[in-house]
Amino acid sequence: MTLDEARELYKCENKNQSKVELSKERYITRRGVVWLGQTCNLNCYFCYFKDKIDDKEHPEHPFMSLEKAKKIMHTLRYVYANNSVDIQGGEPTIYPQIFELIEYCNEIGLAPTLITNGIVLANEEMAQKFKKAGIKDFLFSIHAIGETYDRIVGLKNGSIKQMKALKNLQKYDIPFRLNCTLTKEAGRQLIDIATLAVETGARAVNFIAFNPFADQQGKRDLTDVPKYSDLKENLQKAIDILEENSIEANVRYFPICVLDEKYRKNAYNFQQLPYDSHEWDYNSWTWTTRFNQKTKWNELDKPIPILLYNLKEYNGIDFSKWSEHGTKQHYFKDVTDYEMFELMLQLFSADVPKELLYKNNAKLRAEKHTGYRKCQTCQNCDIEDICDGFHGDYAEVFGMDEARAISIGEKITDPKYYIKEQLKVVDEF
Repeated sequence: MTLDEARELYKCENKNQSKVELSKERYITRRGVVWLGQTCNLNCYFCYFKDKIDDKEHPEHPFMSLEKAKKIMHTLRYVYANNSVDIQGGEPTIYPQIFELIEYCNEIGLAPTLITNGIVLANEEMAQKFKKAGIKDFLFSIHAIGETYDRIVGLKNGSIKQMKALKNLQKYDIPFRLNCTLTKEAGRQLIDIATLAVETGARAVNFIAFNPFADQQGKRDLTDVPKYSDLKENLQKAIDILEENSIEANVRYFPICVLDEKYRKNAYNFQQLPYDSHEWDYNSWTWTTRFNQKTKWNELDKPIPILLYNLKEYNGIDFSKWSEHGTKQHYFKDVTDYEMFELMLQLFSADVPKELLYKNNAKLRAEKHTGYRKCQTCQNCDIEDICDGFHGDYAEVFGMDEARAISIGEKITDPKYYIKEQLKVVDEF
């Protein structure tokens, strides 16, 4: 399927989409995330949770009960003070009680987004039901167009269904944003995907570097994964197309230095993610990503605060036992309620800035949880402190010769240094 052929499917003559306000204001996100269960109607070869989706006996594979999902949403709203939530599956549109869950989120003031492949939304009646239930918006994964997409996700005519879904979203004025994983195949279609986003009225597009998190750790395949520099030309052209049409464009998990200076405002590494209102709050994410919050079992962990890192002492208070990576106390294992209360009291008493907690937690995620690496060129770069560097799997395969030291004349420590110049969608909650 060519772009022209796709256009005949997604073109909507009677669309009535609301205008979008853009802003350069930056604040820490209040969006939570929930995984309902790794059950899906597709089989994308790069999926973070492919093993769990393939293994029907895995405890994270089946969908959890509606009762458990509601308890998690209640905690996000009233413990972590989140005001919006990304609901994932697997594929959340096939969750049996999805409409009831959307309605509940709205009842408690938690604006619901579904991260979806959109296949179910090709059914016009289903799109109407989501609108009626009160969906805030969809984060729609379009990893390619036509037969290329079908091959990536393992579904014949899958792209046709996606194009029909986009038409339905336009017809019923349901807001949506797009995700695109940067495989080699997608890299050749980035300009077409950007054009599609403009013509269908997407509010934002996220280009996500192929990062083998979770089930994919250590499984990078050179037949599918491009070098960053091979993506650069088409990626930057796609950003130009989007921004010329007032559409927010983001590049996730991509070394900042590989992009030309004009496009560094669009680069979101772990330190920049907390300042995107459509990304996840590290505080609540710390809790929802744990095993008990992702299984079919009814048991839930007690809420825990954001993990401390590189915070040995602040305002005379010793945090060393909580900040030491890999210890039971660091991960709040075998910690009593009193010890948890003590920590929270200390954090409050020390008046630790929220931005410092999130910056250090971002470094923990990059350095310890996902194994990012830096080379000598990185050490000589003025933005080294706010950039993650190169994913460990990527560096193992391709090396880090693409690194270029950025010279500004001073060492930059503010994660917002570049992104404060980007225009982003303003959401009303």
